[in-house]
Amino acid sequence: MGEIAIKVTNVSKIYKLYDTPAARLKDALGLARKPNYREHAALHNVTLEIEKGETVGIIGTNGSGKSTLLKIITGVIRQSEGEVEVDGRISALLELGAGFNMEYTGIENVYLQGSMMGFTKQEIGQKMDAILEFADIGDFVYQPVKTYSSGMFVRLAFAVAINIEPEVLIVDEALSVGDVFFQTKCYRKFEEFKEQGKTILFVSHDLSSITKYCDRAILLNKGVKVMEGTPKEAVDRYKMALVEQEEADCRENASLWESGTDSGKWREKLTVNPDTLEYGDKKAEIVDFAIIDKTGKVTNIIEKGESFTIKMKVQFLEDVAEPVFAFTFKNRMGIEITGTNSMLEKQGTEPRKAGDVQSISFTQRMVLQGGEYLLSLGCTGYEHETFQVHHRLYDVCSLTVISDKNTVGFFDMESSVSVESDR
Repeated sequence: MGEIAIKVTNVSKIYKLYDTPAARLKDALGLARKPNYREHAALHNVTLEIEKGETVGIIGTNGSGKSTLLKIITGVIRQSEGEVEVDGRISALLELGAGFNMEYTGIENVYLQGSMMGFTKQEIGQKMDAILEFADIGDFVYQPVKTYSSGMFVRLAFAVAINIEPEVLIVDEALSVGDVFFQTKCYRKFEEFKEQGKTILFVSHDLSSITKYCDRAILLNKGVKVMEGTPKEAVDRYKMALVEQEEADCRENASLWESGTDSGKWREKLTVNPDTLEYGDKKAEIVDFAIIDKTGKVTNIIEKGESFTIKMKVQFLEDVAEPVFAFTFKNRMGIEITGTNSMLEKQGTEPRKAGDVQSISFTQRMVLQGGEYLLSLGCTGYEHETFQVHHRLYDVCSLTVISDKNTVGFFDMESSVSVESDR
């Protein structure tokens, strides 16, 4: 076995969950007569070792503890139990630009970030040309970062973090920033680090990147280390975890979709956005919704290439002559990627009366690239040829698409490639 760069031993992270701010304050002041909180284990007894020069991937569903583990390793947060040892200077691509001062110029923020990483002003100056060339934001480096677009902001933050020549690089989904050209540059830098024998700990939902770049992979689930092995073994086990479910759950879902009865539990099986934007005249209301995978399971995770269904239940509170039902997907930058509605699909619906309840299903094959998306739902219509919004739910829940093969852009054209030799 080689030298150890990162050693995590029996690490757990317990969060206290309070029902009210007052309960939190009483506990902090020692005034609570009895425990007034619930404990949530974000990590439980996790142990792992990473050798110097290894590239190790960490995969798992949302809420599995991946980001919590990285923050503990980098010292952003403290573990509740266990020990962490790191040998070497760390550069962490976790929350890009978290330490930026919005009033400072780009140049001033480079010096600020560098000093926080332990560099002298002279050392930062020697790296400045490489940082600015990598960020490629032109004269904006002399302007306050509060004037930057989100793309320029993350480009500069990434350029600072990746050009300080770390011994240990820790990456949490940060390689997906910017446009495709900037991402290509990021991956070239990533490959340079591998060739230089640097230690890399890499978290990503892009399973193709995990299998391409990593020597080993670790699978986390609900804060517990499930297994570690080759990237292919870990990815295969991850996919199995997505489709595993209790027989009772299968029966419940099958009965739900076939009967159309209202269990009131569809959305409870999803990770729903607590800050969902909703509006409309409420002549009709979306009372429930679901994302359903090929096995009939309600889930926020769909495999690329598989069939899935978006389903919503609408209750009509007033008469609606021409209801139209819709969904859209946005990426994390808020750009609408795709979507459709019942009118575009030429699926006309009958006029609905007050008190009616209707279930609508959109079934299709997932062709979006691996990554994170946001789902929006809507029920609209026409009244005397005037467009009316009855109920819209913007960014109501997240969707994770997992993929072991991504192409360029937002979706896969499923190209068939042949290579022939001319003789």
